[in-house]
Amino acid sequence: MLDVDQYFMGMALKLALEAAEDGEVPIGAVAVKEGRVLGKGRNRTEATNDPTAHAEMEAITAAANTLGDKRLDGVTLYVTLEPCSMCAGALVLARIERLVFAAEDPKAGACGTLYRIHDDSRLNHSFKVTSGIMAEEASHLLKSFFRRLRNADRRN
Repeated sequence: MLDVDQYFMGMALKLALEAAEDGEVPIGAVAVKEGRVLGKGRNRTEATNDPTAHAEMEAITAAANTLGDKRLDGVTLYVTLEPCSMCAGALVLARIERLVFAAEDPKAGACGTLYRIHDDSRLNHSFKVTSGIMAEEASHLLKSFFRRLRNADRRN
């Protein structure tokens, strides 16, 4: 399973890099079922002026459109950063089977770091979580992006 997880996380990291190149926070997501990519997403909050335009939301919407169903039974979502509460809530509503994320998010992580939305027994769905897959690569990309932003701000 680890090789499969690394393969799809590598795809999510490429999407994150594309986001960074466009000035977006570098987060990428890929929705997969039975080895088939159903949807991809990357952050687009800056380009769209939409605070909900997170990578996970794009991938979920694309997967639902591919399947023609709002329920993503049997789907695994690969994302480069631990989902926030909005995205974790969307994963519950979509009824995904599994989440695989790279880096933990100490400021907004809702799938183990700050909150545990994925296994909150008060909700009508839960999903499995695997964390740390290619975390070093994802963390490096995020840290580099924010370092460049801080350096650019200092020059202005």
